[in-house]
Amino acid sequence: MDILSLFVVVPVLTILALVFTKGLKQARLVSMVGSMVQLGMAINLVFAYFKERAINDSIMVFMKDVVWFEQFNIHYALGVDGISVALLLLTSIVVLAGVFISWKMPDLPKEFFISLLILATGVYGFFISIDLFTMFVFYEIAVIPMYLLIGIWGSGPKEYSAMKLTLMLMGASAVLLVGVLGIYFNSNADGGALTFNILEISQVNIPIEAQKLFFPLTFVGFAVLGALFPFHTWSPDGHASAPTAVSMLHAGVLMKLGGYGVFRIAMFLLPEGAVHWSWFFIILAAIGVVYGAFGAIRQTDLKYINAYASVSHLGLVLFALLTLNKIAWNGAIIQSLSHGLLTAMFFALIGMIYGRTKTRDINKLGGLMKILPFIGAIYVITGLAYLGLPGFSGFVAEMNIFVGAFENPDTFHRVLTILAVSSIVVTAVYILRLVGKIMMGPLANEEFKDLPKATWFEKTGILLLLIPIVAMGVAPLWLSDMIMASLEPFIKGVL
Repeated sequence: MDILSLFVVVPVLTILALVFTKGLKQARLVSMVGSMVQLGMAINLVFAYFKERAINDSIMVFMKDVVWFEQFNIHYALGVDGISVALLLLTSIVVLAGVFISWKMPDLPKEFFISLLILATGVYGFFISIDLFTMFVFYEIAVIPMYLLIGIWGSGPKEYSAMKLTLMLMGASAVLLVGVLGIYFNSNADGGALTFNILEISQVNIPIEAQKLFFPLTFVGFAVLGALFPFHTWSPDGHASAPTAVSMLHAGVLMKLGGYGVFRIAMFLLPEGAVHWSWFFIILAAIGVVYGAFGAIRQTDLKYINAYASVSHLGLVLFALLTLNKIAWNGAIIQSLSHGLLTAMFFALIGMIYGRTKTRDINKLGGLMKILPFIGAIYVITGLAYLGLPGFSGFVAEMNIFVGAFENPDTFHRVLTILAVSSIVVTAVYILRLVGKIMMGPLANEEFKDLPKATWFEKTGILLLLIPIVAMGVAPLWLSDMIMASLEPFIKGVL
């Protein structure tokens, strides 16, 4: 079996094994083993990728192509570049961390882990697909379990949040499908057969008018999942009601499909449409960056604070892509990876705090550093990394984004870049306020004196996320070089 298909087969086998488990212990053991195998495969893929790249300069490597539905020329076509490999590694890390953080899932643990791994299967399949139809199928597989995960295992107004998320994302999927079909029916503009293959379509001169028509549909279809303003409102409610591991996968992994799809599909296949529409969507992205930061300041619920912060930081990904600059593009990919790790860690820590104090209201929390030193220390580190402190992944990403964006010589782009940069100041305000409010000072509630310390499985999940955050900040060049090499085809096609 090829190295990429394993990323679909192993999660499916893990799901099948979970069907036959009984009780929490068996379910979490099978989930842990399956997720560890997936992480091992992702690490192996990184090394295999570098080895293959030394002798293979194709756009994609480890390609596989099997006819799926011949009548419409639909193929089970796989392939990866450096961007895909990095996102596969991110996914495997967050999934395993989510399993550890859900170690004591009390209700329907088997069904919970099955739903979690179905989501992961869709994400893996999406990142390895180079056939538009196959990619769309995996996209739907990744999105649909969110309704169950929030509606069954969530808290608060979970039915409302689950339905709102599902309706927004299904509406975006309908728009995306129109865009995908528009690309498909214009994929023979040079006289060839209709095709869904991304690499084949990239060689076709799709009519400019068709590009201008279908780019906004494809862009919005993907960007809604990336929390594009003003279509972001499903995200904070979904985060707030979701269980901890689901919030981790939702923000850490699932929302990355939006930026990846924008870059891999909308911009790569419809470059003239991207140039034509970029001015409009970059305004929305810049508004989202600032709006999300100010939205986070006004919240008192820990999950809502992180949810609005995610809107802001994911807005930077879309903003960077729309600048049409290779340095900013490099920053966008690194930001996707950094945000995935950081926001997953924040949600894990919030879940650990809520599980002990039974509150997420920052006005009822205070002095937790004295009682929960491990959780407190990691929370401070994560906050500093989130606001872009040098030595962590966030600094590397944001420097690339802002430097690349400011390289555009026109006033329009530079004004929007300055607007986006201002979000750093706002981020510092709410992060430092949050850390000072809940971690420092006197203990807010005497009942918190005997809170249980972090367990081994919680520490394991946290360290899985912390190590790559520091590694990316201290030694980013290997990752940056891998991404920049994979950007060349996009640079030739779009810039």
